[in-house]
Amino acid sequence: MTAAPTATAPSAAAPVSAAPVSAAPASAAPPSAPAATRDDRRGWVARLRQGLSKTRGNLAGLFSNVRVDDALFEELEAALLTSDAGVATTDWLMRELQERVRRQRLTEGAQVRDALRALLVELLRPLEAPVDIDRAEPLVIMIAGVNGAGKTTSIGKLARHLQREGKTVLLAAGDTFRAAAREQLAEWGARNDVEVIAQQGGDPAAVAFDAVNAGRARRTGVVMIDTAGRLPTQVHLMDELKKVRRVVGRAMEGAPHETLLVLDGNTGQNMLAQVKAFDDAIALTGLIVTKLDGTAKGGALAALAFTRRERPIPVYFVGVGEGIDDLQAFSADEFASALID
Repeated sequence: MTAAPTATAPSAAAPVSAAPVSAAPASAAPPSAPAATRDDRRGWVARLRQGLSKTRGNLAGLFSNVRVDDALFEELEAALLTSDAGVATTDWLMRELQERVRRQRLTEGAQVRDALRALLVELLRPLEAPVDIDRAEPLVIMIAGVNGAGKTTSIGKLARHLQREGKTVLLAAGDTFRAAAREQLAEWGARNDVEVIAQQGGDPAAVAFDAVNAGRARRTGVVMIDTAGRLPTQVHLMDELKKVRRVVGRAMEGAPHETLLVLDGNTGQNMLAQVKAFDDAIALTGLIVTKLDGTAKGGALAALAFTRRERPIPVYFVGVGEGIDDLQAFSADEFASALID
């Protein structure tokens, strides 16, 4: 249940853009146009395949006109390691794959490829989950990430996605010390016709507090809080992030409802350490993986799924480009296919 808005004292936080927040039509295609929806998704999958071409190039060619023998498995193991799947994940995949090959008596390369794809889908499936955008009003989303991960850009794209689902959106510029960060968020706000609450040189937690209270008073659908990029080793900045989370909880019981980490898809195995550090600090509920643009090695996502299998953190969205629509819901089937087909 959402509590009634509380009266607050005037704050130094001021909107960058005073344009009214407006909801865009929901994104569901009308029943008469399913083909357009399928075409859009096919186009997205094609971009994802292109983005993961480096990994697919190492894997896909192994299964053509080959004998199913030890040599194939050795080459496959090497290809998985170079895709940033990591030693533990690669060992598990190879053991499971060889067991399936023996049990199902697979004798063709294409059959082995299908078995590996099925294994990857099973491994990645726990990361596939939708965001419940209707469970609170406003739904408060706090977004963190290291410098350069694509956090602010992802917020702008996510705002567009939420508008298409019929939600009004309010943005909070929690990076109060970098003018460029505030300006970038303001630009995304203008592109989406969304108001941005910002403050120069103040306390990020105060900006977040004001934004949540503004969202409650206006019955905004979603409040997204940008935070300054930081490395997990920067203790004082991680403590600041914890403070923002605490203060948001004071502004609205149960908030933040989603705490997301934006990951650069090119960071490989380093993303595992980032997820652990940010999860320990602010209890992550979801991930956004960006920059799957042709240089990324998709095996790291398999490693993430394997190492977090006791407590998987959903990958809500993946991004393949700079366009405003280049952020789409994660699909285990599509991702696995883009890796090896």
